[in-house]
Amino acid sequence: MKIAILGTGTVGRHLARGWLRAGHDVVLGSRRPREARSRTGDLPLTDLAAAVADAPVVVNATPGTASVELLASVGADALAGKVLLDVAVGFTADGSLSHPGESLGEEIQRTFPATRVVKTLCTVDRKLMIAPDSVQGPSTLFLSGEDAEAKRTVSGLLRDLGWPADCLLDLGGIATARGQEHYSLLFIGIAQALGSYGFGIRVVEETARPA
Repeated sequence: MKIAILGTGTVGRHLARGWLRAGHDVVLGSRRPREARSRTGDLPLTDLAAAVADAPVVVNATPGTASVELLASVGADALAGKVLLDVAVGFTADGSLSHPGESLGEEIQRTFPATRVVKTLCTVDRKLMIAPDSVQGPSTLFLSGEDAEAKRTVSGLLRDLGWPADCLLDLGGIATARGQEHYSLLFIGIAQALGSYGFGIRVVEETARPA
């Protein structure tokens, strides 16, 4: 599958290598591809419009405070009908969330109603995104979005990164992306307490009781 990853930072580059390893056709999209080449090395790289043009799946791995503006520069028509996997979380200069009420995922879906937005992967660090077996036990990864078929597509891409099906938890509509994005504040606190970003979380259900 052709996957266009918008953003050439560490998250975008990690995801590109993960999906290339799984056999997908991946290209990174940048507003300034010539300048980005020093960061991306041998990864396929082009401008935003060319990256998105024939890709059924677009990944938003841009800074959350700039995501909507960047996607608008690509154009609503160019994004219409595509699955948009949104990884981003926005932070202000003081470390607060840039979307304290409506999530970034919701804003993207509202701004581009013909695009099928699925929020996921924003609750783990970049290494765990493509190596879910790098921690001591199974972690839970969440999905939020309105389109069931889009979530099935994204679930398949997550499995290609090594995430077992029973580690994927569908939270429901795109409004549930608020919980995923707000978890980033707890994520930072846990990372500071552990001195490491190398951890996941697991949803553990109560023990079944006899009827």
